[in-house]
Amino acid sequence: MENRFTSSFPVSCQNSRDYNLTTICPDNQTVNSTSPALLNPPAFGMSYFTMTLGALSNLTALAILAHSYARLRRRAKVPFLLLASVLLVNDLAGHVITGALALHLHLGRVKHHWLAVIVEPPPVYCKLFGGCMVFFGLCPLLLGSAMAVERCIGITQPLLHPTIVTMTRVRLTVLLITFTALVLAGLPLLNVGDYKPQFPGTWCFLPVNSLLSITDANLALAFSTLGLVTLTVSVVSNTISGLKLFQARFKDRCVKSTITRRHGSYSSSPLHSLDVEMMTQLAAITVVSCVCWSPFLIYILISVSRFYEGIRRPRRPCEKMLLLALRLASWNQILDPWVYILLRRAVLRRLLQLLQPDRLVFTHSGSYADSHRKKISLH
Repeated sequence: MENRFTSSFPVSCQNSRDYNLTTICPDNQTVNSTSPALLNPPAFGMSYFTMTLGALSNLTALAILAHSYARLRRRAKVPFLLLASVLLVNDLAGHVITGALALHLHLGRVKHHWLAVIVEPPPVYCKLFGGCMVFFGLCPLLLGSAMAVERCIGITQPLLHPTIVTMTRVRLTVLLITFTALVLAGLPLLNVGDYKPQFPGTWCFLPVNSLLSITDANLALAFSTLGLVTLTVSVVSNTISGLKLFQARFKDRCVKSTITRRHGSYSSSPLHSLDVEMMTQLAAITVVSCVCWSPFLIYILISVSRFYEGIRRPRRPCEKMLLLALRLASWNQILDPWVYILLRRAVLRRLLQLLQPDRLVFTHSGSYADSHRKKISLH
């Protein structure tokens, strides 16, 4: 590989034919350096912690979704449950697979730390790691966008929702999302572009900070653009759905006020508890995705744009910024399952009861689409 790992600790001039090692030979460095960075091996305890936390969180959220599906088999929620389950399975697989690959590189750095050398993984390993990073990075963004569009149709067009959003189409959407992410991730495996080791030598990805080829730049641009487009679609769809729910809530209050003035009593209509629950979860997922992924995607977009403009930046500060953005993006897979753990209807009902103990906000009713159909049938 043309790009070698960079490291925070200095290394000495050694020549080893028994290992696939790359050494850096600074003029002012000797073998007997007492640099603190050299004396302390790279810490990887946090990687173990985050991988374990992410796996347990996703398994817990999957169990909650399975229980919800077995207890509540309503047509309006089945597509959402399917997409949410696929999202959590993807998060779980991505967290475990990429975490294991990163831990392997961490352990390699610790193993060869006292040799003061930098281990360069085989090209096949780096390509596999980079492909997993791209695939498991794009899939959650695309699935979150699909969930937002599905809920937007269900809330704004409740009567057409069963016709438009069929289970066959949902499954085809999942397959299309998987195929799209797989194609983009697999192109470097077919020698269309390449994956390179990234600072500090514990992960591989499309080259962003180094000298890029046109193919590498185009792939990185496609990754960041597709990710930002999916985030935009999610925000727009959730905004439309939220405004529709607020409009329905406002109309419900107006009807209640009018009937109360005329008859003195009013039996409250269902307040679309399923829609409120799903929209709350979607809003949280969108916020988490935007906060976690936006810095990483925007950084890649800016770096590639400056490459096209012929602007070169200092490499080391840029590598550190990219690493920080990646660490923030990795928390998306940890926080996603907690949306389903904490923002369930039972938890929301209890929270609202604590805030407004004299009012029962959620009922055991169906979704907005179900209540809308009931009103149509009564006429």
